[in-house]
Amino acid sequence: MTRFGKDFNTINRSKTTFRDPLKWKTPKIIFVNSWSDFFHPDVPLHWVDDAWDIMMEADHHIYLLLTKRANNIKDALPLAWHLAKPPEHIWIGVTVEEWEYSHRLVALEEIEASIKFVSIEPFLGPMPDLYSFFPSLDWVITGGESGPGCRKLPLSWVRNIRDQCVDYNIPFHHKQHGGTEKIDGTWGGRELDGVIWDEMPPNRVQNGNRG
Repeated sequence: MTRFGKDFNTINRSKTTFRDPLKWKTPKIIFVNSWSDFFHPDVPLHWVDDAWDIMMEADHHIYLLLTKRANNIKDALPLAWHLAKPPEHIWIGVTVEEWEYSHRLVALEEIEASIKFVSIEPFLGPMPDLYSFFPSLDWVITGGESGPGCRKLPLSWVRNIRDQCVDYNIPFHHKQHGGTEKIDGTWGGRELDGVIWDEMPPNRVQNGNRG
């Protein structure tokens, strides 16, 4: 499948930007493999090892690793991860579009990480029992589907997740309502009942408080 000029059936490693985190002196929040999946089984292991090395060396950044392949996380973690406390600057999350895929949250529960999160995007079905995983979650992200043929996101689903997060004091980030029209820079807008929900877990690394 080709989209936005990219062949999504082929796994490539950037020849120009792969090592950029080592050059950036100002701390950034880096979404690793935003167009792919870091834990995809076809990613060569030496690429994965190289990426871990860069993340561990350039530890002034925050790295977000998001996957639909939660069962592959454990085997892909570097040996040092298992021998010491998980690094605070590497956050691991799973995509769960609807409750049918909540098994990914079960797999995430078994992973040791300083910050664990769930991305409910595209949000395709209600998740009234998400709170049952909150003991092992530090952050919740929601977002509607966008582009031609996108499915409309009932905001009642988003409100339900927001309310669960507020009740359990879990940081909540709503990315967009979704759709085909840009509003204030996002697809469908972001404002939910008069509020922009932009919460994140405490940034302990960039605040200079490494554990």
